[in-house]
Amino acid sequence: MTPLVRILFPVALLWNGHAHSLAKSQPAKDLVSPKMTQETPAPGKRVRQIAHEYKGTQVYHSLYLPTDWQKGKTYPVLVEYTGNKFPACGSTGEVKGANLGYGLSGGDGFIWVSMPYVQKGKKENTVTWWGDRKATIEYCKVNLPRICKEFGGDPENLFICGFSRGAIACGYIGLADNEIAAFWKGMIAHDHFDGQRKWGYPESNRASALKRLARLKGRPVLVCGNANDYLREHPKLGAFTFLLVPVGKIFDIPDGPVIHTHTDLWAHRDSPTRRTARDWLQKQISEENNR
Repeated sequence: MTPLVRILFPVALLWNGHAHSLAKSQPAKDLVSPKMTQETPAPGKRVRQIAHEYKGTQVYHSLYLPTDWQKGKTYPVLVEYTGNKFPACGSTGEVKGANLGYGLSGGDGFIWVSMPYVQKGKKENTVTWWGDRKATIEYCKVNLPRICKEFGGDPENLFICGFSRGAIACGYIGLADNEIAAFWKGMIAHDHFDGQRKWGYPESNRASALKRLARLKGRPVLVCGNANDYLREHPKLGAFTFLLVPVGKIFDIPDGPVIHTHTDLWAHRDSPTRRTARDWLQKQISEENNR
């Protein structure tokens, strides 16, 4: 069966600007991503973790356990990759600067992991592009199963997500080979996608990206924002749902930490768009549970 391609326009955005003003009238309710600490993992905490293989280095990932976390229970997992360091839009490129997964979950119901891009030399994370791509892929392969085993991540409900460079990483890292591609129940990519254009790194061309994308095998993808339109030409590769993200209507930019329309903070404010994205995510989990 050919996967469906859907385009989602949050209904309230069509109400002659009414939803626009409603979203802007409630800034006090914006989410604030928890700061990363050195604490022991606990509900509602976002902590820095260093894998056994990287002890003595600055390579790390972050782990957030939801506020409703209980030992012995299982939870879906959002695995996030950050954008490049780009001060003009407020992106630090750092693991501790990730925001999208927290906005999508609201801090409840999901374990949230921000994975590193391992720099060449394997001594630190890189904040721009891929560093040692092979090491970056291997880091996820080794540590995601560990995290799931120790903290109750549901291996049947793992979602890769990312903004900008992280959106490209959903394919370039997350579909790099059959082993890592097999992890994912689905993906959420905001602003950019692997293969949309050719960049200055190896195998960024469309043909290579399509080979990676074939490893999706029809699984669901929420395609958010911009620079991803070519996916509409390949509906057989994935169950693509396209979601308009009108950042300029959700925020009065500059608006607090949101200084540019290219941002991973759009899901930190209540809006019809965020509700649509969260509904999509819950639907993927519900469909699995109802099989």
